[in-house]
Amino acid sequence: MTVLYLANLTEGMDKRFAGRLWDLPSKIYSDITLLYPGQALNPPLLLEKLDRLGYRPVSGTPSKPGEMRFSKTALEIYLHEFHSPFHEQKSASVWVGLKDSRVTSITRSDMDTKGAILELEPEVLMLYYGPDRERRQLISIGQLPAHLLHAVMAAEDRGFYGHSGIEIRGILRALVANLKEWEISQGGSTITQQLAKNYFLTPERTLSRKFKELLIAGILEYKFDKDTILEMYLNEIYFGQEGPVSINGIGEASRFFFDKSAADLSVSESAVLAGLIKAPNQFSPHRNPERCTSRRNEVLEAMHKNEWLTAESLEEEKARPVKVAPYRGYHQQAPYFMDYLTGQLTSLYSRETLSSEGLSIFTTIDTEVQSAAEKALKKGLERLEAANPSLKRQNPGESLQGAVIVMQPKTGYILAMVGGRDYGVSQFNRAVQARRQPGSAFKPFVYLAALDQYTPVSMLDNSPQTFMVNGQPWTPKNYYAQAEPEITFRKALAQSQNLATVNLAYGMGLERVTQIARAFHFSAPDDPYPSMALGTLEVEPLSLARAYCVFPADGVLPFPLSIREVADTGGKTIESRHATIERLTTPAKAYMMSDLMRDVVRDGTARSLKQMGVTWPVAGKTGTTNDSQDAWFVGYTPNLVALVWVGFDNNDSIKATGATAALPIWADLMKALPQYVSGEWLPLPSGIETLTICADSREIAREGCCPRIMEEIFLSENQPETLCRQHECSSNLEKVWNGIKKILPSF
Repeated sequence: MTVLYLANLTEGMDKRFAGRLWDLPSKIYSDITLLYPGQALNPPLLLEKLDRLGYRPVSGTPSKPGEMRFSKTALEIYLHEFHSPFHEQKSASVWVGLKDSRVTSITRSDMDTKGAILELEPEVLMLYYGPDRERRQLISIGQLPAHLLHAVMAAEDRGFYGHSGIEIRGILRALVANLKEWEISQGGSTITQQLAKNYFLTPERTLSRKFKELLIAGILEYKFDKDTILEMYLNEIYFGQEGPVSINGIGEASRFFFDKSAADLSVSESAVLAGLIKAPNQFSPHRNPERCTSRRNEVLEAMHKNEWLTAESLEEEKARPVKVAPYRGYHQQAPYFMDYLTGQLTSLYSRETLSSEGLSIFTTIDTEVQSAAEKALKKGLERLEAANPSLKRQNPGESLQGAVIVMQPKTGYILAMVGGRDYGVSQFNRAVQARRQPGSAFKPFVYLAALDQYTPVSMLDNSPQTFMVNGQPWTPKNYYAQAEPEITFRKALAQSQNLATVNLAYGMGLERVTQIARAFHFSAPDDPYPSMALGTLEVEPLSLARAYCVFPADGVLPFPLSIREVADTGGKTIESRHATIERLTTPAKAYMMSDLMRDVVRDGTARSLKQMGVTWPVAGKTGTTNDSQDAWFVGYTPNLVALVWVGFDNNDSIKATGATAALPIWADLMKALPQYVSGEWLPLPSGIETLTICADSREIAREGCCPRIMEEIFLSENQPETLCRQHECSSNLEKVWNGIKKILPSF
């Protein structure tokens, strides 16, 4: 019977060891952060990032991985080691010269030349846990220093390499103690027995479980060598909690308590971790530093007793204070983005795979941009409520809301996503789940569709009109009743004139509005209606942000990307995502629209950006819907497209416009990201002509047109070819008079 039981037990162990030994949660990473000479920085955001990455400030020159020193003139940092499919970071000291919050130079200890680029490793944003919620970083015994192994054996099993898995004296000693107390309170377990108990058995204290433990320990010793057993033990052992998550294995414990690799642990640090095994909560350096120090000293003395530590080293190590990394607690960053990402990941991998196979998932999120977006939205919504107390709601679930999306236009990378004011109150992701009317933020697509027939100086009818729609009269209105009755194409977009836009849509045909909407992947009805030109169709904010990427991306619509790479536990790439693009218009037309939308910021509805401190080149468009239910601003530089939406979930009026509600949030966001603001503008593509135009006739200027002339750009295939006819006579008279003046001196 015993033989059969042993056979069954052995078979079960073989099956367990044949598969995956531990469930490893997948880790979600941000993108890397680049620093380079000439780059402008936001020091507070950078310091927040370094803190999240586990870099600790020191008073002297950083000498160990994870240390840093910051001043107005320099950032000194000793890099962590980090490996990924696309980023290899060796541990090295780096000196970053600073002046006026701008990088002047970078010098690395592992490079001979100055002017290097510094790539900071990505941040861990989230982990996909299984039901046990265990965090573990696997190590091999060959990576570990001898003093760490000695510390563990001194604390738990001094004779580990000399016994066959069971230590009789320890069992007898525990048996006597248990008989005295009439309960099983001591185990007398070897490291092999502890591995058997923790890995294969439940934590109950019964004689039958103890018997199974002894049998499994014997089988382990028979099947594996001592180094393999110790390695499994060190990867399995429990070291305490970080909130609801358990810290398992010496690899994860060294990161959690000392923010370093287990291979880099000192003698004192090794003794601290070895001392925790007995009772992690009781001897935790975060909770009980005095008890932790006392327990560490016990382990050090045991190491000395076993001749693993000299008397001199013993006194030196005991004199060292216990210094651990600060307790941070588990905190999920960018929660709305994480929900969006999870939806994409679960279409590629099962939840079991995500929670057990230890995948490394590298995303497009820039945590500095994400942090700036979250802060700008929070500040902006509070500012609106302070200015207009009627916007405040008693129920947090009914509060004024907003969304922010930041993308790289040419790659489609999502750099930041904020789907609401407070994820703890509402998990509804307005950035991707809400369907709202874009209002005037849709107008640029109408004007893009008209570029084949109209030029920036074409005149549009801006006078009041009534249209018949489905047998009913419809009379659109401009925001300002005193608007000019006739207005140029350029000025109509800059000032967001509704009547001119509707007349433009009718002039080129309403079907063209439907076509352009569908080309940009908006949902559009089969039967077009005139108010579509004013943005009454519904869009998701992410779709609108993506559509605006076309203008700074030379006419190409990118696919919004959240995942860059997925790697397995060995670091091999198993999934790689790259930009999927779709050409929707020519580079020339895209540039034309960007130039037109720069006037929105220079002289139009977004001109207050200048008073908000945005002095670099920007293009974009405000948007406000009927009764001010939605306020938008979508703006961009050559490097970033950023969208801001403000509104109530129940469509209450926010009593503000895109220019007064969304625009200030956009300004706060962009001012916090100097590293993305170069001050340059889009390069002029082929297919664009710059001409001097008569401001009165809007034809090519003559000499007689001065001073009523202006510079304007045109598409090469749609440029004026006629000289100004309005000033033709005065130009001829001027030529005659000039001729007379030349011959007068001869008389």
